[in-house]
Amino acid sequence: MDNTTDHDRHAEKMARKKAARDKIMAGKEGEKGLIIVHTGPGKGKSSSGFGMILRCVAHGMPCAVVQFIKGAWDTGERRLLTTNFSDLCRFHVMGEGFTWETQDKARDIAAARAGWEKAKELIRDPAIRFVLLDEINIALRYGYLPLDEVLDFLRDEKPALTHVCLTGRNAAPELIELADLVTEMTMVKHPFRGGIKAQPGVEF
Repeated sequence: MDNTTDHDRHAEKMARKKAARDKIMAGKEGEKGLIIVHTGPGKGKSSSGFGMILRCVAHGMPCAVVQFIKGAWDTGERRLLTTNFSDLCRFHVMGEGFTWETQDKARDIAAARAGWEKAKELIRDPAIRFVLLDEINIALRYGYLPLDEVLDFLRDEKPALTHVCLTGRNAAPELIELADLVTEMTMVKHPFRGGIKAQPGVEF
């Protein structure tokens, strides 16, 4: 087979793929605010959520972040957004650290409750197009927030074109059922198991 024939066959194959893809895309005209869930034991749940926040910033879309658990961390994403993009992204740190650090359930519940009240305020704001609820799944898992209240609000009160992303391990099955987009991060390898601590630029 000469190169010309191989080139022509490849071009024909790609043309067929493009035609099929164009036909699929022609039927995808709907637009809605999505409920997005990032869960699972692997790394990348919050990182992916912040990637979406940066996309919003790049498109000039007002957005917001509410952090529920790891508020004690000085993270790169928090520095970047609050220092350079505070006009487009509202950043609210409502957590006081991981539950094994605070060792005070009442404080954890109060912090989660305050975070959820702020989240509802931001989601209701018609000017905000995307809200990241970072680690809210942890608060739900430990019962710091009533799951039914969160589900009912997202189902009944979220504006039609507002995107909401909820991150954290062990997302409730009911939340997964409600969501439009769910990604489960699977851990294959992690340096922590090899004695490597969390490092700037990778973990925070």
